[in-house]
Amino acid sequence: MFFQHIYDKTLAQASYIIGCQKTGEALVLDAQRDVDVYIQIAKQNKLNITHIAETHIHADFLCGSRELAALTGAKMYLSDEGGADWQYEFPHIGLKHHDKFNVGNLTFEVLHTPGHTPESISFLLTDNPSSPQPVMIFTGDFVFVGDIGRPDLLEKAAGLIGTKEEGAKQMFRSLKEFYNLPDYIQLWPAHGAGSACGKALGAVPGSTVGYEKIRNWAFNFKNNEPAFVNALLDGQPEPPKYFAMMKKLNKSERKLLPEIPKIPKLTSEQFQKAYADGLTIIDTRNKIDFANSFIPGTINIQNNNSLATFAGWFLNYTEQFVLIVNDDEIENVTRKLMRIGLDNIYGYVSDENQGINLQSLNVIGHEQMKSYLKDKEIKILDVRGINEYNDFHIEGAEHFFLGTIPENIHKLNPESKYIVYCQAGDRASIAHSLLYKNGFSKIYNYSGGINEWLKLK
Repeated sequence: MFFQHIYDKTLAQASYIIGCQKTGEALVLDAQRDVDVYIQIAKQNKLNITHIAETHIHADFLCGSRELAALTGAKMYLSDEGGADWQYEFPHIGLKHHDKFNVGNLTFEVLHTPGHTPESISFLLTDNPSSPQPVMIFTGDFVFVGDIGRPDLLEKAAGLIGTKEEGAKQMFRSLKEFYNLPDYIQLWPAHGAGSACGKALGAVPGSTVGYEKIRNWAFNFKNNEPAFVNALLDGQPEPPKYFAMMKKLNKSERKLLPEIPKIPKLTSEQFQKAYADGLTIIDTRNKIDFANSFIPGTINIQNNNSLATFAGWFLNYTEQFVLIVNDDEIENVTRKLMRIGLDNIYGYVSDENQGINLQSLNVIGHEQMKSYLKDKEIKILDVRGINEYNDFHIEGAEHFFLGTIPENIHKLNPESKYIVYCQAGDRASIAHSLLYKNGFSKIYNYSGGINEWLKLK
């Protein structure tokens, strides 16, 4: 048996290639949208991708199953569970509870494991030449390492009111079935630490059924459904705004993108026109360079592992946008954005010097922050998640979550003075640029954030 775990750190998303080396057939599970990685792996290992599968209709990334099917001719095996509202709306081979299919000498058995979503399935794998017993389970967003999938996304992200309690109850029942699986089975989930699909995901890529039974908090409520439901729904992080769009695009017909787009580099004149026309400009440079000199109205979302997540909060899927990004980073940025369907890139420039008067931001250090705390005219905004804020915040700070700044900005006074901070400065830089873009000029950025505050206080 061939097995390879592929991990996208930018979205904390795992996908898999599982193949039968004797017949040369292979299955790709939960593919990311830039699918060239799977084609390359298959070619290097003399495999043909013949099967493509998904564990559920994903919310946090745009699944590349259809791109991969278009390039390879492989058939898609997708859930037909969950009822009429949770059916994929494009051709596929439908799967139900206890259905089986073979990839060469490997057998995959479908387990309906609702809770995270109604249609969620897991795949139990048997390597027939080695043993008649199953050896692996691919759980998608059902059971993670140290955590389980959250059931509230349909309500919080997709607006389906009243679904989170029912989802939590379904999860409770699914876990009871999971508990009957043999302890030795290897467990491979769809996400790791940093994913918004749970609240306590471990950083280890895989586990075993037995290990999760004794170490995963969700198995502490075996006979107490009400307590389990309360524990599962409590303290879940804010779901990114783009999740609702991913649900729609992953379920319905959409434009396929089988190759990495080549983004045009704009002349200064083209950039100036786009800027004058009001196109959103995302500056992907690091926060220090941005603070020193930036084009007014641009949003600083650094090219790091969080780029796509934050871009998904602030970019409109129907409007074009422009990037400021180094030439040698444009493909990397394009890949990150296409993984959540942000394809409307008008073009890019490689630096901020485009014939437009530049500005700088007011960045303050620890001592200045302490002195400003005494100024009652200055308001302090903590732009982290609510759980982070509740765990610890600087005394007097108000919670003003970064992701909701555009819709809540009317609650702030452009004439007032504000200090923004986060954990280590990245999110504060985004918040600072957003506020500046909306006419707030009296903004100070405590870039050291909570990390520095706790270290030096």
